[in-house]
Parts: sequence; C-alpha cells; structure tokens
Amino acid sequence: MSSKSPDKVRELAQLMTVPEILAALGGSVSRDTLYKWRQTGKGPCCFSLPNGELRCTVADFTEWLSRLQGAAA
Repeated sequence: MSSKSPDKVRELAQLMTVPEILAALGGSVSRDTLYKWRQTGKGPCCFSLPNGELRCTVADFTEWLSRLQGAAA
C-alpha cells in the first residue's frame, strides 16, 4: 500500500501540460511567451519532468491567475 495521502495523489493527478496552459489562457499566448514569462519569474509555477517536459498544478495556475487579476484591479 502506498504511503501517499489521497489528497496528495489527487493533487498530482491534476497537472497541466504546456498546451493545456496555453489553451486555458485562451490561445492568445505563444509557447515562447510562456517560456519567457517563466524565465523572468512572471509565469505560473511549473516544474520539469525528467524528460524535460513542463507541468503545472491546477492549483498553482489558478493562484497565478488570481494574483494577476488582483494586480490589475
């Protein structure tokens, strides 16, 4: 039996790929722009898998969007 809590497993199952992040942004942001935002610390918190692909938790993406909305208000 795994020692991971059900909440942690549920969180890990809710990962977004780069195409999903771009689609959630309405398709108006390019992949290059997303990578530039990450390099400058302006993008959502992502992590790299061993194969180099990026993933972002839905919670981190939602929090990032909320911060952007708060800054714009």
